[in-house]
Amino acid sequence: MPEEDPLAGLEERIRRTAELVTTLKAERDSAHQAAVAAIAEARELRQELEGLRSDRTQVRTRIEKLLGQMDLLSGS
Repeated sequence: MPEEDPLAGLEERIRRTAELVTTLKAERDSAHQAAVAAIAEARELRQELEGLRSDRTQVRTRIEKLLGQMDLLSGS
């Protein structure tokens, strides 16, 4: 049975650890990019929602005005 080099095992563990650190950093960076994109999309959706709410308010006001005019016509 050949003698194992004690440093060979340590070198292998260090190599695997370095690979794991590299992989984890890449995953972290990817997750960060996804989070930034999700935040940007949420901001866009929030702005779109605010615009739609504003449109809805304007439409409601116009319809109420038209209904008021119709009431005046039907009352005369």
